[in-house]
Amino acid sequence: MGTKTVDEAGAETGTEAKSDEAKVDTTKVEETTETTEVTEAETDAEATADESEEAEEADDEVDGLRADTQEGPSSVGQGAGAVVSAGLGLVSLTGSWVATVAAARETLVGQLQTSSSATVATQVKEVYGDAWAATALTGGLFALAALIVGVVVLARPAFGAPGKPQPAWIKSVAWGGVALGVIGLLLAVAKYTDIILGLPSAS
Repeated sequence: MGTKTVDEAGAETGTEAKSDEAKVDTTKVEETTETTEVTEAETDAEATADESEEAEEADDEVDGLRADTQEGPSSVGQGAGAVVSAGLGLVSLTGSWVATVAAARETLVGQLQTSSSATVATQVKEVYGDAWAATALTGGLFALAALIVGVVVLARPAFGAPGKPQPAWIKSVAWGGVALGVIGLLLAVAKYTDIILGLPSAS
């Protein structure tokens, strides 16, 4: 009887130990499962956040490309206008084939319209003076065109979309064209009115 009781007690103790071990194993499995689920959830959340950031970056790039596309033609036109203004101002100071042709034409007309019996002063004025005046007038027209184009380029941002500043190089070139135009215009007026480089005295 006593031996049987001990065996039964030992069996019960072994059964309880096995039950405890099974409970511990089940708890560990549950904890592992919960940890895995939490890790998967965190991974999914991070992946979603990364996808959202990539989508926002893609949208920003598309908006930037759209803005560049919208601003592109305007900047190109203003840059071209600034270069044209500077070129016209330079031509007004250095001369052009238009001025050369106009001067040659005035010389020919003066020779045809002046008789051989005309005074020296009249011949100088008709043959040379009118030609020099035509050269000055042509240079003045180029200078005026340079001045107008430069002012238009500089004033263009005021009539465009607000908040879009004009590139610095366009401003610099346009101001250069305006300066050359003003100088060329002043020199043309001074030459046309004989303030500088007037006709020599025929006496």
